[in-house]
Amino acid sequence: MNDVLITEEAAHFGGDRRTSIHEIPGHSAEQAMAVYEPAGRIEIPTIPEAADKLLGDAFERARPALSRVMPSITLCRPWTYVEYGVGQHITSHLDGIAPDPLAWPRQIAGISVVITQADAGGGFYVETASSDRLWNGQTPDAVANGYADGMWLAHDGADNSATWFQQLPRTRWSVAPSPGTALLYGSQLSHGTLPVTAGRVAKFISWLVAEPTGAG
Repeated sequence: MNDVLITEEAAHFGGDRRTSIHEIPGHSAEQAMAVYEPAGRIEIPTIPEAADKLLGDAFERARPALSRVMPSITLCRPWTYVEYGVGQHITSHLDGIAPDPLAWPRQIAGISVVITQADAGGGFYVETASSDRLWNGQTPDAVANGYADGMWLAHDGADNSATWFQQLPRTRWSVAPSPGTALLYGSQLSHGTLPVTAGRVAKFISWLVAEPTGAG
């Protein structure tokens, strides 16, 4: 990745970047970036083939362990490289079960692998909340749609573009995994990163997908 970041086009991944993996309906890419990454970050959505293969092989080796906590995971999407400098972070948000929680395949979890930890700050966190405001309602025909009976789906737009989300009481749980450690979190779990205060954070991120089973 260092070779990629020293090319003449490196600025297109950082300060000159005008696209983002994050989207907010009704907002431009620049507006979504201002909400999710107000101080910017480096984001490379298409990484070198050798790096993607290395991470893919690691995912396959880890699949038995991942399946113990999320047995419905069937594949890992292509990886994205992100890097944060001093003052940079990602604000709290839910990814949601995407692109459609009632369609297949569906994204059900995120995964990240830290390569370099910051000297200070930059930790990853998840947030829990008991408020009903976070939830849109129970899944229609849950079992027929591949969920456990009684499954609830989160509201769309659960990010800092929504006043209700900003005001939602949440408890934050922070973690600083060692370099090379995979971190797994559900798509309906609020998460983000703390601002880096010294050094830089470099990591690879991706999303884990469930596909219908033969019995579905």
